[in-house]
Amino acid sequence: MPRYFLHLAYRGAPFHGWQIQPGQTTVQSVIEDALTKLTRRPTPIVGAGRTDAGVNASMMVAHFDAPAPPSVRAINSICGNDIAIYSVTEVHPQAHARFDATSRTYHYRALTARSPFLNDLAWRPVKPLDYEAMNRAAAILPHITDFTSFAKLHSDARTNICHVTHARWDPDPLTGGMTFTITADRFLRNMVRAIVGTLVDVGRGKLSTEGFRDIIDARDRCAAGTSMPPHALYLARITYPYWNA
Repeated sequence: MPRYFLHLAYRGAPFHGWQIQPGQTTVQSVIEDALTKLTRRPTPIVGAGRTDAGVNASMMVAHFDAPAPPSVRAINSICGNDIAIYSVTEVHPQAHARFDATSRTYHYRALTARSPFLNDLAWRPVKPLDYEAMNRAAAILPHITDFTSFAKLHSDARTNICHVTHARWDPDPLTGGMTFTITADRFLRNMVRAIVGTLVDVGRGKLSTEGFRDIIDARDRCAAGTSMPPHALYLARITYPYWNA
């Protein structure tokens, strides 16, 4: 049976995360219900990752098998306004949205000024942050591999080893604030929000660059900063060796 990649985006606030959970409305459950109605057969999907409750995705990829692809317009008409399907593309039968991904990129958006229009899109610190100091600390991340200090406690991850290739705060033309961009081959649950929370401690002057490195070396989640709110986090890009959105 043919296999297809879905290229989509979603606003995280209305959903209890990506993954199907009993009694909860999730992104996966809404899309699977739509595909099942359109294909008239059970149509499970496999996503490139699992975002937590409230986390957004400006790009997500999922695969499914079906005799023929439903139209993008038909899927969107059922999924509602908080999910946007951009394309349905046939791929080779063994293509896997999760295991074949070679990198993932997340954005965490922070405001630098009050805005009544952006409160649901970004996080606003109470006081200004020292982003230069935060970038000095973030520059450490591509040089380590063990991210235990930023891993959710009691998760089902088999390893806390990740390979970060980019981690930096830059001006954000969308919000007029600053955005943290981080790219890696894989991410642990809650990892980005824990890293950002610890970098914010650096930006507030509560933690030095050396202290940030000590937290990493401690391999202890309790040593790191508070996990940041989910509404400002976006899964932004996923790459594959054989497919481009």
